[in-house]
Amino acid sequence: MKTVLHWFRRDLRITDNTALDAAARTGAAVVPVYVASEWKGAHRWTGAHRQEFLCGSLAALDGNLRSIGSRLIVRRGDAVEELARLARETGATAISFNRDPDPFGRAVEERLAGLGLELHACKDHAVHERDEVLTGEGNPFRVFTPYSRAWLKLAKPAVRGRIKSLTTPQGVAGDPVPTLADWGLAPHRRIMEPGERAARERLKAFLAGPIRRYGLDRDLPAGQTTSRLSQDLRFGLLSIREVYARCEEVARDLPAAERKSAQTFINELIWREFYFQILWHWPEVLEQDFSPKFRGMRWVGDERNLERWKTGTTGFPIVDAAIRQLNETGFMHNRARMIVAMFLTKDLQLHWRHGEQYFMQQLTDGEIASNNGGWQWSAGTGADAAPYFRIQNPWTQTQRYDPEGRYIKEWLPELRDVPADRFAKPPADGRTLAPGYPLPMVDHAVARDRTLAMFKTVAAGD
Repeated sequence: MKTVLHWFRRDLRITDNTALDAAARTGAAVVPVYVASEWKGAHRWTGAHRQEFLCGSLAALDGNLRSIGSRLIVRRGDAVEELARLARETGATAISFNRDPDPFGRAVEERLAGLGLELHACKDHAVHERDEVLTGEGNPFRVFTPYSRAWLKLAKPAVRGRIKSLTTPQGVAGDPVPTLADWGLAPHRRIMEPGERAARERLKAFLAGPIRRYGLDRDLPAGQTTSRLSQDLRFGLLSIREVYARCEEVARDLPAAERKSAQTFINELIWREFYFQILWHWPEVLEQDFSPKFRGMRWVGDERNLERWKTGTTGFPIVDAAIRQLNETGFMHNRARMIVAMFLTKDLQLHWRHGEQYFMQQLTDGEIASNNGGWQWSAGTGADAAPYFRIQNPWTQTQRYDPEGRYIKEWLPELRDVPADRFAKPPADGRTLAPGYPLPMVDHAVARDRTLAMFKTVAAGD
């Protein structure tokens, strides 16, 4: 019997998994493999929250595979070297995998070509990828709205079901499913429950109600006002095809206003794919501004202020609450992400790369393309970005999106007895909001003028 390796990467499910499904349909014996990296202690693009979620999702995947007659083979080391070794051990003649949208994944895929094995690379992480959504002239889009219109017009791929059985050779050696200790990391307290089953429960709960009010509630950071599916899409616990199809199915039966809310959520799924496309066609965005005119601009902020931003001690309650939520749970509400990103870039005048990297190290749902796109959008340097002169005021953002202080009081316990109206303006009397809580580290109005001058200097030479 022919043997095929299925290389799991960010597709940790057995339902609607393109490459796994294709391998199973060949009738070959399938060796499901995950290759764990060997870095220790710290990494530029990940951290304890995401690795803990990964470990739990791998354990759940192993359980799901065992339920259909297979099991997960874990190896550690360089992915290409370990896949080559496993192919020799099992006599595998092919490797199936789902393509990765980021440059790091692409580089590994290119190395596989030298192994002399059949490679079956499948589209799985996006409904539409790479060169599928192009302008009339055949170029990639640089602006979201025309991209989304073109995206919506394309026929959508079908959703496959759950694999019922998988034949895997006996006696294939593998390591235990990794734990945080393998990377020298310690667990955190409040990450989302990992695994495909938990992800499917989250999708079910979102479609049962919150999607109806998503357009109205999604900017409110207190409580669960968003889908909370981002980490599930990041690790492929759910397929993007199924999420899109289920949302469309639910939306068809909703009244007009609620159907509009569902479409607002679908629009967020399209933003995800827009940023995938930007990273695919312009991978240099990871190191420099998407907008060429801002490359080389001098960010005038003091990098010593970065630590106060990272620790949630800026003296701006909405900013500090968001950072504390991130540090404690590996999640930050989307509106809060905009607020803290603009605060770092526009109030502290620090380069967006500082925040981009910190988010990737803390977020459970850290997605390289979306994270980079969001940071450059907030900084005013990215694709279809907010104009550089659009600078959010943390005080007015608080008044608009957390007027009762629910979000702030949840994550800043030292402020729970402070009247909420005091969170929407700087202290007028020069006294802190509560003992031990700092005064605002900058004057927003002064910082705004400084930022405008910084950008205008560059824009004037355009």
